[in-house]
Amino acid sequence: MNLSYFISKRISRQAGEGFSSTIHKIAVASIGIGLAAAIISFLIMRGFQDTVKNKIYSFSGHLLINRFAMNNSVEETPMDITDELYKNFNRSGLVRHMQEYAHKAGLIKTDEEVLGVVLKGVGKSFDTLSFHTNMIEGRFIHLPDSGYANEVVLSKTIANKLNLDVGDQVIVHFFQNPPRFRRLRVTGIYETNLSEYFDGKIILGDIRLIARLNDWADSVAGGIEVFVNDVSRIDEVGYALGEQIDFDLNVYAVKDKYIQVFEWLHLLSRQVNILLAIILSVVCVNMISIILILVMERTQMIGMLKALGATDKVVRWVFVHSGIQLIVKGLAMGNIIGLGFCFLQDWFKLIPLDPKDYYMSFVPISWDWPLVLSLNVLTFIVVAVVLLLPTTIVTRISPIKAIRFD
Repeated sequence: MNLSYFISKRISRQAGEGFSSTIHKIAVASIGIGLAAAIISFLIMRGFQDTVKNKIYSFSGHLLINRFAMNNSVEETPMDITDELYKNFNRSGLVRHMQEYAHKAGLIKTDEEVLGVVLKGVGKSFDTLSFHTNMIEGRFIHLPDSGYANEVVLSKTIANKLNLDVGDQVIVHFFQNPPRFRRLRVTGIYETNLSEYFDGKIILGDIRLIARLNDWADSVAGGIEVFVNDVSRIDEVGYALGEQIDFDLNVYAVKDKYIQVFEWLHLLSRQVNILLAIILSVVCVNMISIILILVMERTQMIGMLKALGATDKVVRWVFVHSGIQLIVKGLAMGNIIGLGFCFLQDWFKLIPLDPKDYYMSFVPISWDWPLVLSLNVLTFIVVAVVLLLPTTIVTRISPIKAIRFD
């Protein structure tokens, strides 16, 4: 058996009471609370990021394909959607789904209110399953085999402003020459809480209604939304699609369209990383102080071991092993506290949020087990390496002075 490990185990058994016990408990609590805070912070941060991103992706896809335009109009220049790309998009295995879309500006007029909106037209290829998480009332529009649907899905924000509910009739006036209007029935209400981008202006309807208003053929649309299988490879898929499409078409990532949101989410990651650095710094300082106290408390033992022929390395590793035992206990405590809190929040939604400010009604949790494992490994390695610093004081202790130390 390793001599340093054997001695450290005997020291741990003898430290069941008194000052040493208190020091050990402080060390374990310091590591446990630090790791728990890191786990909670990162899982909440990932949950917040995933929730916001999923809301955007469910509404707009991961990539957009449309025709180049020299203006900033919300309405797109029509593009052909019957080409080889659209029919055989999944040959590479990188793309999960594609769906056509188009936008048209208009006004919703009721007996008491008038509100500017943008009608987003979707077809039968629309991924209603992904969008279902945003539906809070009613159903999605039913798309008939022929003609177009006289139905529309409103956001909760628009419905509240216009005092509308599921089943009500609305008149939508469209900006064109000559002006046209359509009477549509509200079949459902959605909510993403991203009012600036979706809820405050977007309503959902049949793309064939827009095609009829614009005198488009059935084979064209405003653009194509692309859903990828692996979100981390969005840029790679975008480049691959860009190599296949015609020169007058453009492929760009949705994260670039809503760059303010994604930059804000990236800023959150940086802040949580700074928090992790602060936590590790505090834990390391605490462990250095605790190991120094343990060394001072065992000064006579150190002198005795050196007098019996033990090398500085053997004596140093006695305290390193003791520190590692404390780290392991602290990691166990931190995982119990951190994961336990996250489980309770994920299951019972204990902490609510204001959706208007945070885009969600409760604190979200995203279970990223590789991240949890990484935090444990990082904490263990950093603190274990730091333990080597205070143990260097062992080399400066004289056996004669240590034995006489009181």
